[in-house]
Amino acid sequence: MAKITAVNKENLTAIKVRAIPSDAQRHTPNSYQNVLAFLFAIEQINKNPHLLPNISLGYEFHNFPYSHWKMLESSLIFHTGQSDIPNYSCRRKNKSVAVLTGTSWAASAQVGTLLELYKFPQVTFGSFDPVLGDNGQFPSIYQAAPKDTSLVLAMVSLLLHFRWTWVELVIMEGHKGLQFLSDVTGEMDRNKICVAFVKMVSTHLVSYMAAAKEHIILTKETSQVNVVIIYYDTDFLNDVNHYIEQNLLTEKVWVTNSQWHAGMTGKSFILNSFHGTLIFSNHREEISDFKMFVQEVNPSKYPDDFYLTRFWFNNFHCSFSDADCSLKDCSPNASLVQLPASHFDTTMTDWSHNVHNAVYAVAHALHEMLLQQAQMSLMENKKVTVFSPWQLNPILKNIQFKNPAGDQVNLNDRSKVDVQYDILNFWNFPEGLRLKVKLGTFTPHVPQGQRLSLSDDMIEWATGITEMPRSVCSESCQHGFRKTSQEGKPACCFDCTPCPENEITNDTDMEHCVKCPDDKYATIQKDHCLQKSVTFLAHEDLIGKMLAGTALSLTVLTGAVLGLFVKHQDTPIVKANNRALSYTLLISLTFCFLCSLLFIGRPNSATCILQQITFAVVFTVVVSTVLAKTITVVLAFKITATGRSMRQLLISRAPNYIIPICTLVQLTLCGVWMGTNPPYIDKDAHSEHGHIIILCNKGSLTAFYCVLGYLGSLALLSFTVAFLARNLPDTFNEAKFLTFSMLMFCSMWLTFLPVYHSSKGKVMVAMEVFSILVSGAGLLGCIFVPKCYIILLRPERNSPATLERGSSGCGECQDKGGWEGGDRREGITGRQWEGG
Repeated sequence: MAKITAVNKENLTAIKVRAIPSDAQRHTPNSYQNVLAFLFAIEQINKNPHLLPNISLGYEFHNFPYSHWKMLESSLIFHTGQSDIPNYSCRRKNKSVAVLTGTSWAASAQVGTLLELYKFPQVTFGSFDPVLGDNGQFPSIYQAAPKDTSLVLAMVSLLLHFRWTWVELVIMEGHKGLQFLSDVTGEMDRNKICVAFVKMVSTHLVSYMAAAKEHIILTKETSQVNVVIIYYDTDFLNDVNHYIEQNLLTEKVWVTNSQWHAGMTGKSFILNSFHGTLIFSNHREEISDFKMFVQEVNPSKYPDDFYLTRFWFNNFHCSFSDADCSLKDCSPNASLVQLPASHFDTTMTDWSHNVHNAVYAVAHALHEMLLQQAQMSLMENKKVTVFSPWQLNPILKNIQFKNPAGDQVNLNDRSKVDVQYDILNFWNFPEGLRLKVKLGTFTPHVPQGQRLSLSDDMIEWATGITEMPRSVCSESCQHGFRKTSQEGKPACCFDCTPCPENEITNDTDMEHCVKCPDDKYATIQKDHCLQKSVTFLAHEDLIGKMLAGTALSLTVLTGAVLGLFVKHQDTPIVKANNRALSYTLLISLTFCFLCSLLFIGRPNSATCILQQITFAVVFTVVVSTVLAKTITVVLAFKITATGRSMRQLLISRAPNYIIPICTLVQLTLCGVWMGTNPPYIDKDAHSEHGHIIILCNKGSLTAFYCVLGYLGSLALLSFTVAFLARNLPDTFNEAKFLTFSMLMFCSMWLTFLPVYHSSKGKVMVAMEVFSILVSGAGLLGCIFVPKCYIILLRPERNSPATLERGSSGCGECQDKGGWEGGDRREGITGRQWEGG
């Protein structure tokens, strides 16, 4: 603890401001810089003719031991002058008007609780603490430090910048450490950053038994963590730093606040664990004269400073004089600025700046109070300025000024704004270099994306790291994969699962895959969707060419058969099979083959309707014609048994009426279909990868199956009748051929149904065309190929003589007098079928 005294130069009456470094103000070079900053500010003010003219500030120092009751005892001693009677002051002169307390919150709170009894103003130079800003609990405590409540945001922004999602926390115990832990873990959770491990380090003010094992920072559980955040609210660093440096943890990135500092004990080896440390320091302007002041500091200037004398002895090879124990034989031109940074750092720390600002705040408050007294003429005709310390409280609460470096200083916690942070990189390779290089800034008052400014290319990473390190529990899931959490582990630990079919992820670490729209498809990498190409059963496709070629070939073949029959229309084999029905069947088959072409090519509304109507009607004509031919065969062979009535049916051509009647029924079904739910153009986006298939939707499946079922019923009836007449004797009896044709037809369409249902897209359309062609070709082949064979290759069998010899029915007709008005030699077989 140090005490500052302000002395009126006219009567030498002392006004003192005591400075109380915290429990952490031990005899270390880093802590001693705070003392020098205190002395520097005192001397600057005493030399300033515009601030406290004719007044000189004095001071006292008091060191606190590491215990709460010792703090209270020391506070009583410096305030009252003795420790036995706490409510009585032995100090009659040189009374202090304010006290400056150090870096520890515990020291400020303990001293503040006691001094509050006397309304004694206290200015702290430790880091900002919202608890000390509670005017109800600490109305006479003022904080010189800027408001740094955005430290959590700054650190998390740095982690996000480097995509570090797996970090360890090392926190000094105490209420500020616990508050930082709560704030930083909450902010990390919001930004999907995980804490791998939390280590709380006890300090002497928190635990009387701070054993060495309590400072084991890294264990085997956290050996894979590459980034460690260390938060300090005091300068109890030696235990933590000693462990880290002792174990030479070089391949770690340390992220810390401005209260961190490297130990000042130089090592005998070149490596250093803290090389590459990233430090968040309060932004401030440098005080140019401080280095010159430090250069002039020596034991002869401050003979009562025992620590400075001992430090000089240890670093400048001095010896003690036997006469008066003074230093002698020191290095020539010895100065603190000549020492390497590992022994003494002349760059002011955040706490040293706070000490400097705290002294200036008290000086400005005294100056303001004296001006007010002068203006109110309260001190007229008096040579001694008399006032009480509590009178400074309202002035300190509202004091605002600029320090010599140009920084705005404000002791009112409510009106303070969050400080801007400088991001520093600690360079200590080789060990002893001790440079802090500014890499960038964090400004909390600007929009989110502009807060962090960082020069990545300037960063010196930890020893052993040549490029930006990664600190993740699991490697990022690339495009085409999604994150799957691992049971019992934090959210940052996950597996990467490939996206399902036609789903994508176009960013890293996505939790859900996105399904491509129906008109798009996922790439093989599943990282973006591509537009599907429109396709259909086109003439240019191989299968389209094959089906179209087959349809045209069968059409030409059917036309050739029809031409052959017309050319040989008067031969027995053509006349014996009812020429009119044969012509009708051949023409219908021609249209069957041609209607299959409606299924090939880009569909439109007209072709979708024509496909089904043409198919249904033409095939109905075909099957009903086959049925008529079959019934004609049966009737022809039943004439001898039934007599004139059966012959009358053949003469009147009654079987031919089956065709229009059956066709009319089918047209009625098609009309109902078209009137309720007709076929329409549809798109199949799922059957073929990367394609949208344009095809015709059947509309009403019920109507479609009714039409198909009716057609199947006719085919089954034709098959049944033909099967019953298959063994009727005659040279040109075609009942067997009709039976085979209907068997093939029924089998084809029974096979078609399950295959059609299991097919999709163009295959389904191709199957329908294939069924039409095969069933038509089967009818053509089974019924007409044998006849064409006889006409072209066996003409000797296509004669009246062969017909007469081969017909057993002929003989019966001849015995009964033959066909009325007919030729006996031609008999039944020729004349009856021609007439029928």
